[in-house]
Amino acid sequence: MYENTFNKIERDLRAEEGIANELDYVEQTSWVLFLKYLHDLETERADRAELDGVVYTPIIDGEYRWDKWAAPKTTSGEFDHNTVRIGDDLIKFVDQDLFPYLASFRQSATSPQTIQYKIGEVFTELRNKFRSGYILRDVLNAVDGLSFNTQAERHELSQLYETRIRRMGNAGRNGGEYYTPRPLIRAMIKVTDLKIGETIYDGACGSAGFLCEAYDYLRTDKLSASEYETLQTKTFYGQEKKGLAYVIGIMNMVLHGIEAPNLIHSNTLNENVMDIQEKDRHDIILANPPFGGGERREVQQNFPIRTGETAYLFLQHFIRKLKAGGRAAVVIKNTFLSNTDNASVALRKELLEAAELHTILDCPQGTFQGAGVKTVVLFFEKGAPTRDIWFYQLDPGRSLGKTNPLNDDDLAEFVALQRTRSNGPKSWIVNRADLDETTYDLSVKNPNTPEAERCAAPKRSSPTCWRGMLKRRKS
Repeated sequence: MYENTFNKIERDLRAEEGIANELDYVEQTSWVLFLKYLHDLETERADRAELDGVVYTPIIDGEYRWDKWAAPKTTSGEFDHNTVRIGDDLIKFVDQDLFPYLASFRQSATSPQTIQYKIGEVFTELRNKFRSGYILRDVLNAVDGLSFNTQAERHELSQLYETRIRRMGNAGRNGGEYYTPRPLIRAMIKVTDLKIGETIYDGACGSAGFLCEAYDYLRTDKLSASEYETLQTKTFYGQEKKGLAYVIGIMNMVLHGIEAPNLIHSNTLNENVMDIQEKDRHDIILANPPFGGGERREVQQNFPIRTGETAYLFLQHFIRKLKAGGRAAVVIKNTFLSNTDNASVALRKELLEAAELHTILDCPQGTFQGAGVKTVVLFFEKGAPTRDIWFYQLDPGRSLGKTNPLNDDDLAEFVALQRTRSNGPKSWIVNRADLDETTYDLSVKNPNTPEAERCAAPKRSSPTCWRGMLKRRKS
């Protein structure tokens, strides 16, 4: 049923002149879904308060309630065609009354951690792009048929929403900034081995894929009431610079079942890393920070290793944001492992000395659809310096692309072998003592490739190498 509803909404939006692309689709669907979710949440809270004999004060009241402007009902529960807003009247109400009212919550909320504040932030960032009140009316009617009352319903809606985010990510470069393949995220989570009670942080959270997958990993039917409360309010933390990504991230977490996400709309890199205190640190960091960039000098001043490469600044931030003994999994361009510029060398040295970089996952071309760079995932634990590094070269045995993306089975062997850090055709260990102390080069050089390839060199091949090749041919 929900799939049909989403498809109908999409057909409606194709006719809306204010909706230009997949990013607009997700953005405009988000604010409508968000308000319906809030209505269902408030209805549930009001019913619970009535059973407990207490008075419930609604967050959204009066003419701004969903059942007053979006889906007015008669006393018998039928749709009220006499009072419903349509056409220009509906657009005027949304633009001039509803959005300003909801945006004002940002000033009136008691704390940034409240759902009131999140509502204010969302509607400060967003603007309504519907131009036809008739198309908006059709979308409202469709969304009114969705229910957020059970975990199963929220799960189905979250999966449909994730599908739209993935399509947005595939639609272009900007959308791709917000989407990390979920199988890769799940593998990173399994290796990092999350536990209830630990805090989890993503300083470049985008659509909050890492936080949502971490919630799904930790959320089980065996949780106690206190553990569930911890999961809801004291576990997931994120920051996001871009307005659209921030809004989508909040909506994504809400649909996954987190009522008031601890997301902050700010530029993480504006924080001086030397000012980070113990109270600011986290047990777990999961992230895929943006790379490229070209950060301004005033932003670079916040870091001991100054560089315009955004990902390098984020990595410095993450190292300092981890608690002692904290664990991290961070996606970064594979050129970080071998670049010879001063910043790259200094940052590799700092990572090896400040943390135990125990695993590097080398991802194949096409892991990130539309991206022209290869990536690796760095797994490290803060505290003791690095002793040795286990490398794994992911090879799904096929070319990855839009119609043939990475899947969970592709990463199953990596997750299984990482527990024991076993050597094999795709995995090997490099000792810290064997690294070049002037460059700290961590290039992915698999020593287990066929001997003929390893022996290939500009100079004349050695007799030992040729004897090995001939021996294999005879056998």
